Amino acid sequence: MLGSAFDADDAVQETMIRAWKAYDRFDGRASLKSWLYRIATNVCLDELNKRGRRAHPIEEGKPGSGAPEIHELKQQPDSYWIEPILDSEICDADAGPDEKASLRQSVRLAFVAALQKLPPKQRAALLMAEVLDCPVAEIAETLETSVASVNSALQRARGSLAQRNPSQPAELSPSQQVMLRQYVTAFEKYDVDGLVALMRHEVTLCMPPYSLWLQGPTDVHTWMLGLGCGCRGSRLIPTFASGWPAFAQYRPDTNGGHKAWALIVLELSEDQIAGINSFLAVDRLFPRFGFPLQLSPS
Repeated sequence: MLGSAFDADDAVQETMIRAWKAYDRFDGRASLKSWLYRIATNVCLDELNKRGRRAHPIEEGKPGSGAPEIHELKQQPDSYWIEPILDSEICDADAGPDEKASLRQSVRLAFVAALQKLPPKQRAALLMAEVLDCPVAEIAETLETSVASVNSALQRARGSLAQRNPSQPAELSPSQQVMLRQYVTAFEKYDVDGLVALMRHEVTLCMPPYSLWLQGPTDVHTWMLGLGCGCRGSRLIPTFASGWPAFAQYRPDTNGGHKAWALIVLELSEDQIAGINSFLAVDRLFPRFGFPLQLSPS
């Protein structure tokens, strides 16, 4: 709903506070789960009414040049952009393949970015139907509206999100695993030709908090040998974020060792890279993902 795990934490806390204060008025006509969903949904709607939606750079304007002028590197505050979430925060280890696939689909960056463009109540209705698997009557009760209104909202929301989040299997295929090993080897050797060879023709690269984003292997190649060349000598540590393979990137530190630089979330299409999302807010993200901000020389 909110596009940020940090905002979600705050919303959970506020939901529990509201539930605690209102518990003596809970009459049991609905299930406790439905009652909590209603409170949580209202917390999110209140927050969205205060601050509006979060964005994703590739949803904002046209792609830039791989060799931009410095003045083109404009930043927005962290609160402006959608943020990645650690897969283990949303996927239970005991969940089956179908459930894992559904949960990962629900937090993929393209899906979350598309959700942000929906009116808040459409967003809530879609998530309750598609992710929480709630009956339409329960959604209508939660949103304090009619079944007909919910069905209409779901139809409009599904139409808006069509083709935004193509289905992906729950687990990486053997060819994708091979490709990711090649990606790590090429990145750590800074073999830029080898890196772009793994990318689709329509590949995108974005670097929140910067608004600039790039499209196509040629511009990515130019960027990596231009303003992005400080990534030479980096080390990558694998994880999973927002339903995709991800890496904690550490660039060489002039004082020795490596320092945190970016959380890279890769979007895949078959066995090629379709999107590269380098989130640079490492002071916020690395502790949440369990990564140190510094790697020793050893």
